Amino acid sequence: MKKQLFAFLSIISLTASAQPVLETGAQKPMPETWIDASTKHTVVRLTNKPGANASFYFHNNPFVGNKMVFYSTDSINGKQLYTVDLTTRKMEQLTHQSAPMTGEIVSAKGHNVYYQIKDSVFVTNIDTKQTKGVFVFPAGFKAGITTVNADETLLAGAYSTDAEKEILKNNPEKHDFFEKIYEARLPRTLFVIDINSKQLRRLFTDSAWLNHVQFSTTDANLLMFCHEGPWHKVDRIWTIDVRHADKSNARLMHTRTMEMEIAGHEWFSPDGKTIWFDWQLPRGSNFYVGGVNVKTLEEKKYNLQRNEWSIHFTISPDQKLFAGDGGDPSQVAKAPDGQWIYLFTPEGDHFKAEKLVNMKHHNYKLEPNVHFSPDGKWIIFRANFEGQEQAYAVKI
Repeated sequence: MKKQLFAFLSIISLTASAQPVLETGAQKPMPETWIDASTKHTVVRLTNKPGANASFYFHNNPFVGNKMVFYSTDSINGKQLYTVDLTTRKMEQLTHQSAPMTGEIVSAKGHNVYYQIKDSVFVTNIDTKQTKGVFVFPAGFKAGITTVNADETLLAGAYSTDAEKEILKNNPEKHDFFEKIYEARLPRTLFVIDINSKQLRRLFTDSAWLNHVQFSTTDANLLMFCHEGPWHKVDRIWTIDVRHADKSNARLMHTRTMEMEIAGHEWFSPDGKTIWFDWQLPRGSNFYVGGVNVKTLEEKKYNLQRNEWSIHFTISPDQKLFAGDGGDPSQVAKAPDGQWIYLFTPEGDHFKAEKLVNMKHHNYKLEPNVHFSPDGKWIIFRANFEGQEQAYAVKI
């Protein structure tokens, strides 16, 4: 596999001079491969199939070996899951469901992808394409899964009430429902599902808006969740050991220390030792990527400039580099020139930033959600600068 990937990258390098140098998104369609005129980095469209195609949310792992799972929305039955081989760019369809599906949960351990159709959870094996049922939610507990643990024994998620679902139904835009749900203080319940025994276990219920549920990348019993809401009003980032789960065992990872401080869009490091997050002291003024040790609560932070702030950040597999997806002037940083895919190198207490892709033709209502490729040599993101949502990779 490594030899194949090296060969692919070598071909890209050798043929780079033959690729057109273009302003990204200035023409529709773009070629399959081009060199960004602003940054001189090679950009490749990964999803060369009709219709709109989307890569995963920033903290959801999409990779099994050298394949990336993505979803396509060109089916009459809603989105379906596919894989793309990052070496050959060959695509394969994983699911052929006849009803709309939700979820983007990949287990690299078992080469499986989990998803949900109405009240039923399914799993499809990426190698064999075999699909089977996993769990059906009981009538009084219609919930959704969002994460799988490191040894692929548990799924987890948060249950919301019908009253909350009604707020979402009547206020579909985030700027409409966000404050309403936070202020409603409706109960939410964290839960896990044992994949083997098919048993649901409630962890605890709270009037906090429990959300952003993620299992540790390495510790099969450590679950992270957040108190959702306006970030300057909440101590957001929490963990719990699901073996001893009740509200009293939840542990706050970061406590705000000043008025209007915010911390959020948290994710686990590849080794599971650190939770990283977007940290602003205070909101919209001073920008950092912060990290907290999950055992000692020791913190570190890297400063970045206003234009370098990103909606989402991520870290490379070797944990030496970071990346960000930028943001437009309407967002929290109010950045006048922030519409870039960024590569960040830690230097002391700050990031050294490099621009990888000019995103000025991208509508940031669609968040790009960056991922490092498994070999750490590419940044994968989604964008709509060709008119439809597609997944792309830019060479570091």
